[in-house]
Amino acid sequence: MDWKKMYQEKLVSADDAAKTVKSGDWVEYAFGVGASYAFEEALSKRQKELTDVKIRCDIGAYPHFTLENDPNLETFTWNSWHVSAHDKKWVGNGLYYIPMKFHENPTMTRNNCVPDNVFVAMVSPMDKHGFFSWGAGNASAMAAHETAQKNGGITILEVNKNMPRVLGGGEDCIHISQVNYVIEADTPLPILAPALPSEIESKIASYITPLLVDGACLQLGIGGVPNAVGTAIAGSDLKDLGVHTEMYVDAYLEMYKAGKISGAYKNIDKYKQVFAFAMGSQELYEFIDDNPSVVAYAVDYTNDPRIIMQIDNFVSINACIEVDLYGQVASETVGTRHISGTGGQLDFVEGAFKSKNGQSFICMASSKELKDGTRTSTIKNILTPGAIVTTPRMATHMIVTEYGIANLKGKSTWERAEALVNIAHPDFREELIKQAEDQKIWRNSNKR
Repeated sequence: MDWKKMYQEKLVSADDAAKTVKSGDWVEYAFGVGASYAFEEALSKRQKELTDVKIRCDIGAYPHFTLENDPNLETFTWNSWHVSAHDKKWVGNGLYYIPMKFHENPTMTRNNCVPDNVFVAMVSPMDKHGFFSWGAGNASAMAAHETAQKNGGITILEVNKNMPRVLGGGEDCIHISQVNYVIEADTPLPILAPALPSEIESKIASYITPLLVDGACLQLGIGGVPNAVGTAIAGSDLKDLGVHTEMYVDAYLEMYKAGKISGAYKNIDKYKQVFAFAMGSQELYEFIDDNPSVVAYAVDYTNDPRIIMQIDNFVSINACIEVDLYGQVASETVGTRHISGTGGQLDFVEGAFKSKNGQSFICMASSKELKDGTRTSTIKNILTPGAIVTTPRMATHMIVTEYGIANLKGKSTWERAEALVNIAHPDFREELIKQAEDQKIWRNSNKR
């Protein structure tokens, strides 16, 4: 077959592709930097022609043109698997969150829990065999494509020369014969520059790094602490580390360049750095482009606790907003104010603990400054009313602040309270003890 000819036959303008959307349709965009720019902009122009169009995405990395062009929310409604910094201004103003365990996303999609009529993904240019890589946005792309096709819908590829070609893994590419339309764009990928670790983040990292061993396999979440851990590892004596993660970030690149990553001792995917999606610097995108040492899988592989637990010495490092004295972890909301999403935190907390010699760390500063200049503890007697529990107390392993590590596994309620008070900010410890006494989770013999 002449794949180039087929490509030309399916090539249309973004405006023509947007005309495929009908009133009442569900439109799904691929994950993160794999979402749409050109198609989304073209669709926004049809605001007056359509009604009740639902858009679903996961980390909206590009402008939400449809919401910007629909100020009265007459036509478009966004639904997000995870709220990014870019999404926050739209929460409660046209954008709604979809609760999930990330590893279940492809299963929910294929089981028609999330119907699609139109699926759009930004992909790398077609290779000589007629394949496009999902690039830095694999996650659940193939499941969304299959569901759209099963429902008699449409798959549209937004081909972008700036998207890296990421080798697979699994479900990492799609063929020109499988899609309905192709549009072309030249959109710069969003840059997520790693910030220098703060003093507190570096202190937290200093507690974690000594617990790691040569050959350990790492999952780093989003935020300053995972970056700080990567920096600490890059300057350590550790070696032969592995990578199995949902999000591939610059911290891994820093460790790789320092000679710390080989994957030589991974039980599965040996010598490969495994991830579902990537966001970071331009250097990171260039590093993963056509690089056989990094491979992309769908998230029902990368985040499945049954897969994670097969890898010995697995180490999961994530961040949170607050923790209560029972060990419940809130990483998504402050009270009812939505901040983020479950993501893969629970997936990796459970998978890492079940790994042979595995460790799961959830990290945060012990206090934070409020808008009025006052300071509050991030370790609470109870979670802020309305807060969503991301990691339930029975799953929580280790909580880390700049004052140390609280290992909660196997601990009763009074032991948990004691361990968490000991890593709370000193200014709040007496208050937490009094609250623990009132809640009857503090023993008379506990140290004050």
